[in-house]
Amino acid sequence: MTARIFVRLIVAVLCVLVVALAAVDLLVSRVVESSYNETLTRELAGKARMLVVLSGAELTQIAPSRFHELARAIGGRLTLVAQDGSVRLDSEARPETMENHRTRPEIAAALAGTTGSSIRHSPTIGVDFLYVAVPVQSGALRLAVPLSQVRAQVNAIRQRMLASTALAFLPAIVLAAFFARRVSGRLAAIIDYAGQLATGNFRARFESKGRDELAVLGAKLKETADKLQGMFEQLESEQAELEKLERIRKDFVINVSHELRTPLASIQGYTETLLDGALEEPAHNVRFLNIIRHNAERLGRLVADLMTLSRVELKTLSFQCGSYFANGLVVESVESLYPIAQKRRIAIATGLAPDNPEVFCDSEAVHQILGNLLDNAIKYTPEGGAITVGVRRLDSEFVEIWVRDTGIGIPKEDLARLFERFYRVDKARSRELGGTGLGLSIVKHLVRSQGGEVRVESEPGSGSTFSFTLPTSEPDLAGADSRQPELTVL
Repeated sequence: MTARIFVRLIVAVLCVLVVALAAVDLLVSRVVESSYNETLTRELAGKARMLVVLSGAELTQIAPSRFHELARAIGGRLTLVAQDGSVRLDSEARPETMENHRTRPEIAAALAGTTGSSIRHSPTIGVDFLYVAVPVQSGALRLAVPLSQVRAQVNAIRQRMLASTALAFLPAIVLAAFFARRVSGRLAAIIDYAGQLATGNFRARFESKGRDELAVLGAKLKETADKLQGMFEQLESEQAELEKLERIRKDFVINVSHELRTPLASIQGYTETLLDGALEEPAHNVRFLNIIRHNAERLGRLVADLMTLSRVELKTLSFQCGSYFANGLVVESVESLYPIAQKRRIAIATGLAPDNPEVFCDSEAVHQILGNLLDNAIKYTPEGGAITVGVRRLDSEFVEIWVRDTGIGIPKEDLARLFERFYRVDKARSRELGGTGLGLSIVKHLVRSQGGEVRVESEPGSGSTFSFTLPTSEPDLAGADSRQPELTVL
């Protein structure tokens, strides 16, 4: 490709030089011819005057043979014209056969007392001449040279000038070849780079040096490649995100269908059993009705949790945020679940912060967060266990609230997925205890929607500690919005 571009550039330069040479030839030919005619006219006029001075009065009485010798010595055609325009002597024709020359431009000027000149075709000789006439005593003396001689001299001068101009173009051709080779190399590199971009290789690199137009073009192509690469990566990321969301949607539909099918099947089965006659059996009807009520409550909790989770993810859940004392929020949540813990003989203690820090949050959302965490702690802590709910200030921006239990603990491999929707460590026991599998997912969404973070620490047999942070002042809502994709992808 470089060779082809180089050849084209050289051919283009040569064409320009040929056109320039032709223009020079045209202009120079005219200038040289005009200049040579003017010079020759002055020379002929000078020779004619010199001949008049040397011959004096004898010129009008000179013999024809002598007149011919003078013409040969001067190197031109001599014509002596009388005052009335008649030709007295001519070095190349018989005077008596020639027309009256009074109307000839150069003769008319000479008869009027000035030097005259003209270029025209001679009817006597049949040749183009350059005529120059000077006044003499009682007439005019005319000296003429054929234009063929003039044109031969002009052509010789033109050829020498053209040869000199052509030689002067040689350095220009060498320089043009040098720059053409350099430009062709850079153009080939740019074309190759553009070809790589056309094939989708936006990671290709191109070094653009200098500040000329080609360098600017290369820089713009590189800038375009960087933008295309960024857009391509963004599209790939969005595609991957869409595929991930589609997988999550399918998993969600499958999980919801599974979670709904189990209690619905139980309700339908026991209802049919009662209708088939078990309603009249005192030993079974109350138990069956309790099972139906238990599954109906489980469906109600599942629907309520799904609605809460959906509203948080779609940002339709309205938060009524304000400043609250963290200790007060913890005490209220503990008091609401204290009877349930007492019934299971589980002790609940609080570790309140001495400075009672304020947090900026939605109190109902915080009660729901603590309610879910305490409910899980009560469910998975055996009788005689203990639960502690504490508050501590992390720094000037965040306050941490934690719930620690002495329950069965969570295996390390399950911690990373613990906040996913419908994820259960022990599925059988979770359903037995009435869990929906959405509590911790709701906790994570509610905490992050208020500008905080949630984490868990646990070891099997040693209990678990769930903690979350709340801001002490109004959080940056833009920052919370930027985390929303992370909230929905579990």
